[in-house]
Amino acid sequence: MARTPKITGKQKAAILLISLGPDTAARVYKHLREDEIEQLTLEIANVRKVDLEQKDEILEEFHQICLAQEYITQGGIEYAKDILEKALGHQKASDIINRLTASLQVRPFDFARKADPTQILNFIRSEHPQTIALVLSYLEPAQAAIILSALPQDMQSDVARRIALMESISPEIITQVERILENKLSTMSVHDSSKAGGIDTIVEVLNGVDRSTEKTILESLELQDPELAEEIKKRMFVFEDIVNLDNRSIQRVIRDVDTNDLMLSLKVSSEDVQEVLFQNMSKRMAETFKQDMEFMGPVRLRDVEEAQQRIVGIIRRLEDAGEIVVSRGGGDDVIV
Repeated sequence: MARTPKITGKQKAAILLISLGPDTAARVYKHLREDEIEQLTLEIANVRKVDLEQKDEILEEFHQICLAQEYITQGGIEYAKDILEKALGHQKASDIINRLTASLQVRPFDFARKADPTQILNFIRSEHPQTIALVLSYLEPAQAAIILSALPQDMQSDVARRIALMESISPEIITQVERILENKLSTMSVHDSSKAGGIDTIVEVLNGVDRSTEKTILESLELQDPELAEEIKKRMFVFEDIVNLDNRSIQRVIRDVDTNDLMLSLKVSSEDVQEVLFQNMSKRMAETFKQDMEFMGPVRLRDVEEAQQRIVGIIRRLEDAGEIVVSRGGGDDVIV
């Protein structure tokens, strides 16, 4: 700022909060860490007088940064820069964007997350599986699931495997792929480097595809990389997800699981899990379980996890046999 070239960011923040008044400042404090509150409070205490023109300049700067953030959310950094340049001129717009992006990280392929999955599919379906995997890793899981389901079957498992095994990606590669897709979609995009893919990503994607696609991919992965396939399957349905089963399915699971495994699992499970399981037991069985759990001594976490995994295995077996339904949030799993 022209009049206060030596003023620090903390001093600006202190003057801003003073200008906004105690009620607004108190609401801002609720979103800060303790150390940030201490530093800001010290700066506020050191402010003896706020020059009216200085206050107006700081409020204006804050307003401009807020607008820039809003423009970035709407259409990306380049869009924000274009709007600000028209309003404030090239130099001032660049200054605001540079200050904002010094601490702001915009995820790659932000423009693609606003696009229709079918459009993206049309542009990437002929690309190398590694390129497709990279793009899907940055999309919303629901978008990626639609695209993965629409790929040729012989490509689905290959792309899924590449997503699961993907780690850090070169910023240059991200930028290159992003620019190509950006040009094809005639949209503005932003660039940064971050971790892409991984098992958690492919699990989210597979949870969104239809059961047939999921089975095809997992069966193919079991042949290519059995350990990876098993790790993915373990994470696709965890014991706590039992609360999402319908009552009939839960009752069937209770009949098939080992009593000791169920008791071990309930020993450390959440109240929601305990409640839904007890509700699907007979009154006598639920009372017996509760009494036995009270008298059960300390248990090893490893034993609990193994018991829960055995129960998850039974749930997946029953689902494969068509005897229960595990909802994945799609229309194919609606029970009528």
